[in-house]
Amino acid sequence: MSETKSIAVVGLNVGRNHIVEGIVPRPERWRLTAVCDLNRERLDTVADEFGVESRTDSFDELLARDDIDVIDLGTPPATHVELTTKALAAGMHVICEKPLAGTIAEVDRMAEAEKKSGRMLMPVFQYRFGDGVQKAKRIIDSDIAGKPYLGTIETHWKRTPAYYEVKWRGKWATELGGVLMTHAIHQHDMLNYLMGPVSKLFARAVTRVNAIEVEDCVAASLEMESGALVALSATLGSQNEISRLRLCYENVTFESGGEAYSPGDEPWTILPANDDVAAKIEALLKGYQSVGRRYLGQLDAFHEALHGRGPNPVTVADARRSLELATAFYHSVETGRDVALPLGPDHPKYQGWRPEPATSEKLTT
Repeated sequence: MSETKSIAVVGLNVGRNHIVEGIVPRPERWRLTAVCDLNRERLDTVADEFGVESRTDSFDELLARDDIDVIDLGTPPATHVELTTKALAAGMHVICEKPLAGTIAEVDRMAEAEKKSGRMLMPVFQYRFGDGVQKAKRIIDSDIAGKPYLGTIETHWKRTPAYYEVKWRGKWATELGGVLMTHAIHQHDMLNYLMGPVSKLFARAVTRVNAIEVEDCVAASLEMESGALVALSATLGSQNEISRLRLCYENVTFESGGEAYSPGDEPWTILPANDDVAAKIEALLKGYQSVGRRYLGQLDAFHEALHGRGPNPVTVADARRSLELATAFYHSVETGRDVALPLGPDHPKYQGWRPEPATSEKLTT
């Protein structure tokens, strides 16, 4: 089996970041074989930038080839289900940007498609990959941290009307949601990654910052399966952009550095309860090897998984938990009630959370 995997990147607005951060730095692991985009000017610009001769605006043309191992999707969210399932059926592994789908039902169908294909589907949650969050994860998994008490998650970014000039943004039909889905989803994934599953949620959402269909300010109160409590908030109207996690455990308090687009990176503040805990942490992290940040770390881990040297670093089950949280969030906003998780096929929003017109109007007042 060749160590180098051929990869085609589809959707070059976001996909260019994958190329810059995760593919180009690892020529021994990835060969950028083709690029695809409906915008011809962007297609040619990116292809010329990275010296890619094979460029196309036809996704089906890529699927007909036998020299592509991996399809990397950076396309708008509403396209993910169709493109992913087609690529899996064509025998290709798939990397897909968030959100993976627009309903829990779709994610469950994608899980079945992955299983049937015998290929790997990796959703993108690049913020997990940074030395700060990875060190916290090791401390928590080792049981040094002890019982989880409380967490706060803040995604306070700024988006102006210019951001929504891209025609698919800000609309239920194409972006599938607002700040919860397209911005805070990463921090909320990190919450699940570090603190485990959510058992109950109460949420509120409004649209106050921009003239869009979807929400741009949200707040919620969560109870975790462990019994810990979490408060989360997100807005697109903050004058200083931060992504911050603060997690209080019995023996350790963790706080991310606040970098908006790389909250997993160091420095994280790790405060032990006493000298004994500090010594255990020091011993645990002695000889720690950097995982690589953001797309680099995630694509490195995926490459290892493709060669059987580790598990898929982010799974469809991870994406399901993320979308389950979003579904519960939107259901709570609509009903004004607590929502218990997990959610199954009998839940009223299993087939989708996009609101009826009356609810949409309520969210935008």
